[in-house]
Amino acid sequence: MEYTIRKCIREDVGVLVETIRGAFRDVAERFGLTEQNCPRHPSNCRADWVEKDMDRGVTYYVLESEGRVAGSVGLEWVRPGLCNLERLAVLPGERKRGFGRALVNHVFSEAGKLGCDTIRIGVIADQAELKDWYRGFGFVETDTRDFAHLPFRVTFMNCELR
Repeated sequence: MEYTIRKCIREDVGVLVETIRGAFRDVAERFGLTEQNCPRHPSNCRADWVEKDMDRGVTYYVLESEGRVAGSVGLEWVRPGLCNLERLAVLPGERKRGFGRALVNHVFSEAGKLGCDTIRIGVIADQAELKDWYRGFGFVETDTRDFAHLPFRVTFMNCELR
């Protein structure tokens, strides 16, 4: 399985939006998330979201295999020692090939270069299989919260890099 991971530039916004929307579509269907009841869910991603992320310092990466984008991920430096892993996305037809693992490991490497000790992520609390997958990297649950603008609870997980 050959692939490359590269840092995104502004010209990649369109492919990032397509990848994020495509990868989160099945999650939206599973949890009944629509643009009306959950407009900020990644399945509704728009170019201006990614552009605003980039403007505030989120670095996006794409994983390419066989000449096409198979997945993407964002890395946000929050404060000294803390980074967020954002919008990990692997297209449904590209799953079970190790691409998600490769993207997470890439974020760990890049976060380490930034001096981050901790990586944080938020996931839908009812996604038990996803939480288990992240536990395989060393993530642990730290908090679960309700947000008035979301129709689901969010579980936050942290992974210590050092």
